[in-house]
Amino acid sequence: MSPLIILGKKAKKAARFLSLATTKEKNKALQTMVTYLAKEEAMILSANKKDIHAAKENGLTEPMIDRLVLTKERLQAMQQDIQTIIDLEDPIGNMDKVWKNEDDLTIGKQRVPLGVVGIIYESRPNVTTDAACLCFKSGNAIILRGGKEALHSNQALVSVMQQALASIDFPIDAIQLIQDTSRETAREFMQLNGYLDVLIPRGGGNLIKTVVQTATVPIIQTGTGNCHVYVDQEAQIEMALAIVENGKCQRPSVCNAIETLIIHEKIAPTFLPLLEERLTSYQVELRADVAAQKHLKTSRLATTEDFETEFLDFILAIKTVGSLDEAINHIELFSSGHSEVIVTDNYFTSQNFVNQVDAAAVYVNASSRFTDGSVFGFGGEIGISTQKLHARGPMGLNELTSTKYVILGNGQIRR
Repeated sequence: MSPLIILGKKAKKAARFLSLATTKEKNKALQTMVTYLAKEEAMILSANKKDIHAAKENGLTEPMIDRLVLTKERLQAMQQDIQTIIDLEDPIGNMDKVWKNEDDLTIGKQRVPLGVVGIIYESRPNVTTDAACLCFKSGNAIILRGGKEALHSNQALVSVMQQALASIDFPIDAIQLIQDTSRETAREFMQLNGYLDVLIPRGGGNLIKTVVQTATVPIIQTGTGNCHVYVDQEAQIEMALAIVENGKCQRPSVCNAIETLIIHEKIAPTFLPLLEERLTSYQVELRADVAAQKHLKTSRLATTEDFETEFLDFILAIKTVGSLDEAINHIELFSSGHSEVIVTDNYFTSQNFVNQVDAAAVYVNASSRFTDGSVFGFGGEIGISTQKLHARGPMGLNELTSTKYVILGNGQIRR
């Protein structure tokens, strides 16, 4: 029997257990995980150092290595996210709606777990605890398949969470990790019909594309982050500079970082030199169109490929436009539907942008870096969905549930 089928059988059994667990029992298990993660901090950081060492030897870029790094502070933030999940309302068993029909049947729409959730993801170890604990609270068993870059970190984190579960007699198979990071095993995972109720890919464009093309199980597509900020002619210069700097440079390796600046031609002569000066300390490479290059000291000519690319690095594409419509058209052509930003003091311009831009998150005068389940108050996220079916945007507890109809009668039959 395939090792993945064994994992799937164990996950199915654990999912049945979790579906019957009370909120109090699940919260106690999550609190125990927090305790164990704090207690095993040194072991987890030691395992993470092995991944960082290997990443440097393999020539990963600094922004990509930053995705891998665990520190005491980041571990504490992961624990705090679990604490937030504990404090959130448990959606399982809630009735979204209850009504009586003309046959005097009481019909209710009840929240239920999805069952067994699979997630296939890259690099970031915090995804391991975010995904596991969100699934756990929403009554789902989870099978994790992380990238080889973070294998030691993921093994340590899952081991600690399983120890916590075992200590209170919860099935450790509620949280499982695929140890084999080969492409063959990943492909088999994508086709684990009968065991996975849903598969969620979380990572770069190539991973998402592979899962979409290969999976035979249901998937929720989380998207790459080809995000834009449009600086309108009526933007406050200092506000716009801060938003672009934060969106591009605070953490360029994440999906909610800005990849393209769209600038109105009337504000470009003032704004672009100031931006170039501001980004100098980060050594951001500017790839600008011809109109923007006139206002920059150092840049290379942007190509169509640049506007299509999620750089995940200190690279910024720049597009000059003459109107809001032109900016929206550019976004429509190149956006991945993740997060889009406008900076403007004109209310009507901002509302036109909000109403016309099709993305999971649309911002007015704020950085795209806020698109995050933890920031939104979800205690982390299992991914940021850019599709429109079932879930869109940061996926928290409610997005990890389905519904079933419960109908109560007193002997009615249909005639």
